[in-house]
Amino acid sequence: MSAASQKTKPNRCRLFVGTSGYSYTEWTEAGFYPAGTKSDAMLAHYARHFPITELNYTWYRMPRAETIAGQIRKVPPGFRFAVKLTRTLTHDIDPEDWPDQARRYRDGVAPLVQSGQLAAILVQLPPGFDRTRAHRQHLAALLDTLAGLPLAVEFRHRSWVNDRVFAELERRGVCLVGVDAPKLAHLFPPLDIVTSPDLFYIRFHGRNARGWGSGKMQLQFDYDYTTAELQAWITERIVPMCQKARTGVLFFNNHVKAQAPANARKLVSLLKKEGLDVG
Repeated sequence: MSAASQKTKPNRCRLFVGTSGYSYTEWTEAGFYPAGTKSDAMLAHYARHFPITELNYTWYRMPRAETIAGQIRKVPPGFRFAVKLTRTLTHDIDPEDWPDQARRYRDGVAPLVQSGQLAAILVQLPPGFDRTRAHRQHLAALLDTLAGLPLAVEFRHRSWVNDRVFAELERRGVCLVGVDAPKLAHLFPPLDIVTSPDLFYIRFHGRNARGWGSGKMQLQFDYDYTTAELQAWITERIVPMCQKARTGVLFFNNHVKAQAPANARKLVSLLKKEGLDVG
């Protein structure tokens, strides 16, 4: 038994590993999907390999209940979804309209709430969303409006590294998202802080410093994690986080050239070697 497994209580924390999005045509070219796989067949194939996915399309457009219900029908009953909050609530905010947008969002994800397959709502904030008074007020109001849903907040700006922020998230039972990204001065750093006993949430964006912020997705998220990099995450952060939460969800966002599913599989293998409970 490894040192990591000796520190972890068996079955205390269940881990679910997947990718940020699943509908990428280049994954067919890279061999993850069989040749000729149509986009509407990708989710069913993906669900044969992973127990969870993060829905990215909901950042671009408001989720619709009928669309979500259709996706549920394509996966096994135990499959889970994390759903990204729509950009009109986090990036392109209309001061007058956003509360109505939040209500529409609730309606859109309702089928996942009803089926018990909603792992989390990802509140991804933009790099320019720093810790100003106006931003603090909007985030507090947004979390109030979405209360009752399993919420996870991803900060991109380093100014949110503050004990008062972590204490407020803990008071609300809201999950702080752990991130792996390039070591740039303004970016939120990787942490092992758990603010909800129900959930911890990690996103692996890759470490392509040259591409970060370029506006070119194929450059920004082009990165292949080494075994040593993933093992360090397990030892230094995932194991300690497992001791503080009942569930952990981990997603790879380095989708270029199907590196995300390859790295997700590698992480699953490493976690199992540590004796951790992987769904």
